Amino acid sequence: MNTDSPVATARTLLFVPGDRPERFDKAARSGADAVVLDLEDAVATAHKPAARAHIAQQWPALHALGVPLVVRVNAAADGQVPADDLALVAALPGLAAVMVPKAESAAALAALHAAAGGVALLPLIETAAGLDAVKAVAGAAGVLRLVVGSLDFMADTGIACDADETELVPLRFAVAIATRLARRAPALDGVTVQTGDDARLQADTRRALRFGFGGKLCIHPRQVAVVHDALAPSAQELDWARRVLAADAASAGAAVQLDGRMVDLPVVLQARATLARAARTLTPG
Repeated sequence: MNTDSPVATARTLLFVPGDRPERFDKAARSGADAVVLDLEDAVATAHKPAARAHIAQQWPALHALGVPLVVRVNAAADGQVPADDLALVAALPGLAAVMVPKAESAAALAALHAAAGGVALLPLIETAAGLDAVKAVAGAAGVLRLVVGSLDFMADTGIACDADETELVPLRFAVAIATRLARRAPALDGVTVQTGDDARLQADTRRALRFGFGGKLCIHPRQVAVVHDALAPSAQELDWARRVLAADAASAGAAVQLDGRMVDLPVVLQARATLARAARTLTPG
């Protein structure tokens, strides 16, 4: 997949229910790097036909705003996307990606990728079966980056988490390793449901960063700026990264000491990654 895609570098993907068209424009103007028009969990079963109609009707105006647009489809019990959802995504010009809930099968993802005209896929790892198949899912045709669905994962497995979601460390670690093995864009972490708790959101975002993730799902426009700020390197981190690269340049690539710490290639790569993260913060997508 094209890792230069705006969705590949998106730090925030903001959900908006597909049956709430009055919120579409606000979501697109929220500052989020991408908007997810949701047909799944946020939409009652009886409202799903109307949600598809609203998305199709408002698509031209939304697409004209220039914000990457993603559609989260529904997943049937057999892992197949419902025909009505598939018809919709196949008919949306300029669709940036399809988010696939309860992804558990590389074959099903490859079939969806082909049926949807080659659009990029964002599989949600949110079941025990999805975790078991995560390496295969990450390597499936069409996959751009993996997404952690922490709430559904807890519901599927019966796991109850503490405030820091310590119990989900194995899930996030597995997603991080599968991402690296498949050479996909950095994964996206799941939502923080406390929409008014900036401290919790900042902590959750920094946890995602420690796992090597590149962004986070949001459920309220006010979360977007908080996530962007938490993902940006601090002034101290930037100063350290610049000094590391300067020391490396001065030593012509030989190992050197800086602040009592050995600076060799792994440290230099970390410094470069910090500066790259700063650049993405200034010019997302």
